[in-house]
Parts: sequence; structure tokens; C-alpha cells
Amino acid sequence: MIELRPFNTLGAANHGWLDAHHHFSFAGYHDPARVHWGALRVWNDDAIAAKSGFPAHPHSDMEIITYVRTGAITHRDSMGNEGRTEAGDVQVMSAGSGVTHSEFNLEDEETTLFQIWIIPDARGGEPSWGARQFPKDDRNGAFVPLASGAANDDDDALRIRADARVLGATIKAGESVTYTPRTADRHLYLVPATGKVRVEQVEANARDGVAITALESVTITALEDSEVVLVDAA
Repeated sequence: MIELRPFNTLGAANHGWLDAHHHFSFAGYHDPARVHWGALRVWNDDAIAAKSGFPAHPHSDMEIITYVRTGAITHRDSMGNEGRTEAGDVQVMSAGSGVTHSEFNLEDEETTLFQIWIIPDARGGEPSWGARQFPKDDRNGAFVPLASGAANDDDDALRIRADARVLGATIKAGESVTYTPRTADRHLYLVPATGKVRVEQVEANARDGVAITALESVTITALEDSEVVLVDAA
């Protein structure tokens, strides 16, 4: 099954400093058909104005992955962590038993990002945070794991406490990449950050969502030079 979820059908909220689009029910947006996709609970497409951001607020029992598309985001939390994550790079926060954090765009330009929430395998545990650079050249023509909870796999990926993987790829126009999940009943969700792709026979533009399941493998062909992010979740 492949279901296209066009960008213009997503939930939306513009707060001035934040222009947010929600692939799944979030805050004031609720669609009973789009509450989650397996363990994938949130995929927000956020544009954060310069010199603004999310003040300190709490989370618990969620794996929160931030994929920065343009600009940069600066993280601070109650564990004493602080870091700046730039375009193309990734940060992960395992909220565990509870953590308070802030996320600010301290740059002179707008920052755009995908914020992805995955339900953890178990509640509680010590919260943690980490970030890594992932040069786009390293994922040219192939999916590279960015964050993963897969056992004995993806040693270079940031660790999450969920049976899930977050992967990125850059695909040149006319080229294809095939992804094979561990089992056909996995829940895959793909979003082109830029460009235009064909997922099997379904075409998706930048920032559209593509929900996929019941496939032993899926082939993504770039119709334009494209940057794609894929979640593989239970």
C-alpha cells in the first residue's frame, strides 16, 4: 500500500514566528485518519523565523528527532546539554522519564526543519541528547541511517530507544534507490525535503508525505535532484 499525502492537505498553524505543517494530528489539528503511522507519531514541517524559537518546555516518553533542512537550531536542556545543529545534520532527544528543553533559531535567517516523534519501546529511563553531522555527499544515491534503534545495526547512527530507523538520501534526477525493510509489515513514511520523486508508481513533490506498508521493498526514483527522509517504524 502506498498513500500520497499532499503538502496542501496537511494540518497547518501559522504563529508568525512559527509556520508549522503537521503530517499527523498535533496540537489544534486533529484528523482521526492521521493520528500515527505505526510507532511514528509526529512529523512536523516547521519554519522558524530568525531570532525566535520554542522556549523551555517539558517532554517525556518520546524519541524526538530533528532534521534541519536550512539554517540552524540551538538546543538547551535541563541535563546541561547545549548544541547547534546545522542544515543536513540531525539531533536526537530521548525524553525518557522527563526532560525540559528549548529550541531556538539564533541565526539571522529563517530555519526550516522536520521534527519527528517516535513512540519508544518502553516508558521511562534516563533522558539523553545527541547530535551528529551527516554530510550529504555521504548519502548520494543511497539511504544512510541517521537515527536508529535497530540492534546490531547502524553503528554510526544516533541511537533511539525504539524499533525504528530514520534514514536520509540524496538522489540525482533519473536515478533510483531501493529500500528493503526487515519485514513487509513495517510502516514506512517518506518525505522529499527537496525535489520530486516517484515512489513505485506514485509521484510526490517536495514536502508531500508518502505512507507505505505491505511491501517487501520500495524503489524511489528522482524526477528532479532530490533530498529525501524516510522513517521505518514498527
